[in-house]
Amino acid sequence: MPIFEYVCRECNHRFELLVQGAMQPACPQCRSTDPEKQFSAFGVGATESWATSSGGGACGSCGDPRGPGACSMN
Repeated sequence: MPIFEYVCRECNHRFELLVQGAMQPACPQCRSTDPEKQFSAFGVGATESWATSSGGGACGSCGDPRGPGACSMN
């Protein structure tokens, strides 16, 4: 379930929302059901080389800075 960032077209309130299925997002401040989806900082910062890299972090598969065996992937 992805988390999306929105800005309300009615009241300009910025918010994040966990979207489930075909759920219609609504502004938590004014309840408008016409928010505008925004680019997230994480999504905008991604590059093709980042998206296609294989590991490369301290652990080799997840990048956990605590080192090999520190995460639940091992």
